[in-house]
Parts: sequence; C-alpha cells; structure tokens
Amino acid sequence: MTFRTLDDASDLAGKTALVRVDFNVPMEGGKVADDTRLRAALPTIQRLRDAGAKVALLAHFDRPKGKVVPEMSLRPVVQPLADLLGAPVRFADDCVGETARTAVAELDTGGVILLENVRFHGGEEKNDPAFAQQLAEVGDLYVNDAFSAAHRAHASTEGLARLLPAYAGESMRRELEALDAALGNPVKPVIGIVGGAKVSTKLDLLKNLVGRLDRLAIGGGMANTFLFAQGVDVGGSLAERDMADTAREILAEAEAKGCEILLPVDLVVATEVKPGAEVRTVKAGDALSDDDKILDAGPASVARLTAAIDASKTLIWNGPLGVFEVPPFDAATVATAKHVADRATSGALTAVGGGGDTVAALNHAGVADDMTFVSTAGGAFLEWMEGKALPGVEALRA
Repeated sequence: MTFRTLDDASDLAGKTALVRVDFNVPMEGGKVADDTRLRAALPTIQRLRDAGAKVALLAHFDRPKGKVVPEMSLRPVVQPLADLLGAPVRFADDCVGETARTAVAELDTGGVILLENVRFHGGEEKNDPAFAQQLAEVGDLYVNDAFSAAHRAHASTEGLARLLPAYAGESMRRELEALDAALGNPVKPVIGIVGGAKVSTKLDLLKNLVGRLDRLAIGGGMANTFLFAQGVDVGGSLAERDMADTAREILAEAEAKGCEILLPVDLVVATEVKPGAEVRTVKAGDALSDDDKILDAGPASVARLTAAIDASKTLIWNGPLGVFEVPPFDAATVATAKHVADRATSGALTAVGGGGDTVAALNHAGVADDMTFVSTAGGAFLEWMEGKALPGVEALRA
C-alpha cells in the first residue's frame, strides 16, 4: 500500500493534529445509542496523545446543509467519548475561525477537543478551497481516520489533506490494509459472495469483480434475476426481469475472464415471508406457481459454496444469500457465515466483509468477530469494491 500513515510522521510533540473521524453516530433521546464509531477512533487519538500532540477532532453529524442546526450539534458526543478515552474532551462551538483557534491554543499537550459539525458550513460539502484553508489554520498536520467518508471529496476529507502533511489514522490503515488483502493484492484463489435484492444497484460492483475474482457466488434477489435470465422459473419471486439481458452480459463477461459464477442449484420456496413459514426446497428449474417466492438458497447450494470456499485463500463478502432477517430464510447465510468464520479463525482464509446488510447478517450469525475484517463503511466500502478511486484515500498516497 502506498499511502502515508502515522509511522511516517515524526516529532509530533506540541503539534496540533486535525483528525477527521466519523462520529455520525445513532442518537436516541439526545444521547449516543451506539458508540462503535467512537471506539474506532480511540487508537488514533491515543497514539497522537502519547506522542505529545494536541488532538482536534473534525466530524460531521447528519445533514444540516450548510446551516447551524442545534439538534445536529456534536456536543452530545463529548462525554461518551471522554468516558471511553478515560480523559477529558473539550468542545468548541465552531470548527474554524477564532473560536476554534483559541480553543485549540488553550489545550494542554495531549489534550483532546471535538470541534463543532463541519457541515454547519456550506463550504464543507462543496470542498471549497477557502473553507479548507480555514480548517488548515487550526492545525499543523492532518490525519484521516474516517474511511467511511473517504468516498466524498469534501473539504475535511480531501481539500484539507492537500494543505497540510496528511496521514492515515489507525482505523483507516486497518481498513485499507484489509481491503488491499481482499481485492488489491489478494492471495489467490479469490472468491466473492455478492447478495442483496437488486442487480441494478450493484452493476458496477459485479462488472469489476468478474474481472478480479476466480469465483463469484451470487445470492438473494439478485440470484433470482440471473436464474430468470437463464430461463429458470422464478414464480412470484423478487426478480428484475427487465435486467435479464444485463445479467446474461455479466455471465458472458465472467466466462471470458475466467471467473466461475456460482448460482443457487436448489431453492427454498414459500408463499409468504413470515417467521416459521411453511417452506419447501426445490431444484433450480423446477416449475413454480405464481404464489411461490424464492427466499433462500438450499442446502445443496450451500454445500457447493462451502466447497468453493475451502478451495479459496481469500474471500470478500457483500450481501446476504436470502431474507436472513426472517427465519427460516436465514439458513444459507448463517451456515455459510459459520463456515467462513471457521476457515478464517483457523488461518486458512482471509475473509473480509462489508456493507450494511452484510454486517447485520454476520452479527445475526454470531461470527462478525471471527472474520479477518468487517468493514462498517457502507458506501465507501462498496465504491472500493467497484474499483473506484476514493478522494479521501487518494489524497493520502505517498
């Protein structure tokens, strides 16, 4: 990987590090409901404190659209962060100007301050050079620890990195190293699992992956579209029938590039989506009624997929294999996830997963902690998988 990290930064004592973090956390009743993103920032904050730097945290919260919206202040984050850090965290009512500069100047060595929501300024999302310059005046160096915002070319994610010595934080480093191991420079053979409802939302992803993977398993509603494109009866299932030609083009491209596509060979069918629904398992190609809905992959499909995983050294996963939120249609996702976890914990497989539904599915299976890495970055993770350059990452390249 060719990006600058804190290993490349020297003599930080007395300097102010402007650290872009993702504190866009879930709130309930004005209080932080999930502190996962706060915890993710702790290693970078502590490393900078230990080096004698002042730490000024930059973050956005919600979408105030360039206006000061009191309900979207970052102030409620201060005390939960201080509790996790075991040290005081100050707060500044602005992220630029005299307010920010004075508050930072008053910090002791190793002190931490959270600056107010960068999106209270219209220049943030416009990546306005003048606003980026105002941010730069508050600190001596820049650290990006918010991979989840790295796909956006905003002032605090891209513009600022062009004005100060810029480095990847510890959380950003972990994410980039994991993604490089999964897709950039993976140990082959590499298998991908892509699920979810619609092919149309993951076209760029599929087209990129078929040129980079040895095998690609397609599940969920997406698989129904591919099965329909091959003439398989999908009954009343969710399927983008108008995407059949596109699906056939992807299959042809995969064949030309030597990527084996794994579609379900047996299907779990029910007439309604509800917990404990009556189900039956049919072979792909069997006749279905208009009331039949394909809601999961069957056991033969899972067995074929796990065998393919056993023959692989690296796996990248985005999207469930069925309607995992409603048992019993979670069976294929859970069985596959547990198999992946076993391979990963034994050291036989580098297994990286990401995307909202994927994280939820891995947690549902109880194996998220057993994966090599699980990204919670959402859009940034997907754009990386699509092969797109992320502005916040490109700005950190050495």
